Amino acid sequence: MSEPQDAAALSVRGVSKRFGNLQANRDVSLTLAAGQVLALLGENGAGKTTLMNILFGHYVADEGEIEVNGRHLPPGSPAAAIAAGVGMVHQHFTLAENLTVLDNVVIGTEPLWSAFQRRSQARARLAELSRRFGLSVDPDARIGTLSVGERQRVELLKALYRNARILILDEPTAVLTPQETEALFETLRGMIQEGLSAIFISHKLREALAIADRIAVLRAGAVVGEFDASAVDHATLAATMVGREISPPSRTAITPGEPILELRSVTAHCDHSTVTDASLTVRAHEILGVAGVSGNGQVALADLLSGLAVPKSGDVRILGKLAGHGSPARMIAAGVGRIPEDRQTSGVVGDMDICENLVLEDYHQAKFSKFGWLRGSSILTHAKNLVNRYDVRCASTSVPARSLSGGNMQKLILARVLVREPRLILASQPTRGLDVGAATFVHEQLLEARQRGSAIVLISEDLDELLALADRIVVIYRGRLSQSFAREEATPARLGLLMSGHEEATGAGVSDAA
Repeated sequence: MSEPQDAAALSVRGVSKRFGNLQANRDVSLTLAAGQVLALLGENGAGKTTLMNILFGHYVADEGEIEVNGRHLPPGSPAAAIAAGVGMVHQHFTLAENLTVLDNVVIGTEPLWSAFQRRSQARARLAELSRRFGLSVDPDARIGTLSVGERQRVELLKALYRNARILILDEPTAVLTPQETEALFETLRGMIQEGLSAIFISHKLREALAIADRIAVLRAGAVVGEFDASAVDHATLAATMVGREISPPSRTAITPGEPILELRSVTAHCDHSTVTDASLTVRAHEILGVAGVSGNGQVALADLLSGLAVPKSGDVRILGKLAGHGSPARMIAAGVGRIPEDRQTSGVVGDMDICENLVLEDYHQAKFSKFGWLRGSSILTHAKNLVNRYDVRCASTSVPARSLSGGNMQKLILARVLVREPRLILASQPTRGLDVGAATFVHEQLLEARQRGSAIVLISEDLDELLALADRIVVIYRGRLSQSFAREEATPARLGLLMSGHEEATGAGVSDAA
């Protein structure tokens, strides 16, 4: 049967979805034309992921319907979505690292009872798709040996191999260098020219404006705005997402003060992550940004500064004194405040309530305990003050921390750390997964801490964040730090080359302020 003429590639009409008392999607209607990119933006919890899961068959909508190329899409069936030409590329890759590229692409496309795999035909088709869409990758390479950018190419090839005509891209640039991002965009443009369509989900408004034809914004589960990408700006999109105007934080020039953190030829290893022969100095009133693709030693550096890793060689000094290696408690006592990368696993104790989480690092103080007994009233007053001061939105301070949204959980961690006015702050991926409103709040708090005299090590894979906040930047590549350079000397192109190892980044990074 031929396709209906002039049918939209995708039509979502009146989709609603509720989980208990939570209205995740409310009467959502969207249209995607063939050969078009639709960017889908929204705060955390706005309903983007729920809507995509309904589209791909993971969830069943309570109301509404979806059509692909004019035909009804059966609900609750990923197989039906794939058969209809819908492909999904997840933010966190779904690849088997011990298998080859070819194995990962063809897995699940042949019946389990097939006596023979048609590998020669599969290899030929994979080669043709690679050539046609500019997705060069060795079909015999094991996934575990590939770079992040190459793995994403494999994810795209998986979808194309299954004849996807509509691609759902969930935060596709989250772990890519600027060069890899541009290569991805070039690939997408080529796909669009061949009639494919894409839904681009991202927190990066600049990238959405660069790649999309149209932009839809969700807030509280409903579509609150649709724009032509060529006729809207960053500020309008941000305001539409959060329901108010968002002003970027103001960063003022400050002369750095005394050295707070010094690393001297430090080598450390932790959890399959290594930092090698690292030297740097961070001073009061200064933010040092650490750029790098995920997996290049950031975990080891963060664990070293948190007291979780012990140097194999070299010294870590805080205010001129040797740090308490292997002891987070001693690092805290030395004046270190820690904002960990994984807020849910390492930042809070999910089953403890908000009050308890806010005194995790200070419960031994006399105002919070006496003779081993906690002072409940003092802890409650302390918690209420911080919840109000840092705008932690919660039903009450007695709810468990795991019930908070990502943005409010990060505010909880910031409140616990910043109330102590630490001399050194480790901020590891502090806005990962946060919407523009929550990210702006985090940035404001870090800049205020810098103003008060804290030294801040900002580890981030978001170059926009580093360029907005950092006074100096170093790049970490395969565990080694580059020389530092002033923020004014940094460009996305220069950082991207260092992040991918295309410029010399193998020497110890001596990062003293000028």
